[in-house]
Amino acid sequence: MANISAQLVKELREMTGAKMMDCKKALVATEGDKDKAVEFLREKGLADAAKKTGRTAAEGVVKTYISEDKKTGAIVEFNCETDFVALNEEFTAFADKLAEIVVATSVTTVEQLVNEKFDGETSVADALKALIAKLGENMTVRRFTKFNIENGIVKSYIHGGGRIGVLVELACDTASNSLDEIAKEICMQIAAANPLFLSKEDVDAESIEKEKEIYRVQALNEGKPENIVEKMVNGRIQKYYKEVCLLEQLWVKDGDKTISKFLAEKSKEIGSPVSVTRFVRYERGEGIEVEKVDFAAEVAAQMGK
Repeated sequence: MANISAQLVKELREMTGAKMMDCKKALVATEGDKDKAVEFLREKGLADAAKKTGRTAAEGVVKTYISEDKKTGAIVEFNCETDFVALNEEFTAFADKLAEIVVATSVTTVEQLVNEKFDGETSVADALKALIAKLGENMTVRRFTKFNIENGIVKSYIHGGGRIGVLVELACDTASNSLDEIAKEICMQIAAANPLFLSKEDVDAESIEKEKEIYRVQALNEGKPENIVEKMVNGRIQKYYKEVCLLEQLWVKDGDKTISKFLAEKSKEIGSPVSVTRFVRYERGEGIEVEKVDFAAEVAAQMGK
């Protein structure tokens, strides 16, 4: 049997919101595999399906830049070690410059970006080394995304001082001043509701089958007859779509209206179809695991030498 530490139980509880004893039982049943333990808890109805399977731990900032004609935009995540440095003006200005460089160049990878010119003859890589030396922390250009559209606009939104960033591409054949406000509403929806997909058609088969199996086990565990389990599963899949697909989500400003309906109404007002062609949402440090240092234990170890 796997050795289940108190720390592992604590991490699973933070990920799922389940009780400590339930977390321990799940880890024992899955031999210490956290991902399988999350599924185990969901099947037992003990974990929130919307909880993420990873913790956000890294510091830094998410920044965006939109071209003057609103046809091109970029979003960048720039990481550091502490929130103190993340608030530093030179650090945030560097992140702003990175987003601007992405828009102005044809870079497609972080490796290409750090080799671009930052200011005059200085490369991004050299400018980054200088900033690291000055502020005394390790820093990383983690990722970026760039959108470009011919008929429509690109819009961005930053929430929480750079904790969350959104980039949206809105298509429309008719030029309208209303597009900017529509795109802003979509950005805020994405920041608040965190959709994983644009539409039902974008949900991959593997995700659907995984959700179906979890719902099926939940229904059986609830004692539901076999002949109605499938109907219940299909009903819950429709609810899943409404949670994870942007166009199926209820608008945060009007719970009686889906985003799809909101766009249809705006299309009618403008006299031309308005559609979201793609979007991306960055949350600072998502998916990055940072080693926790027990300073008391570290000092005690040093004292014992």
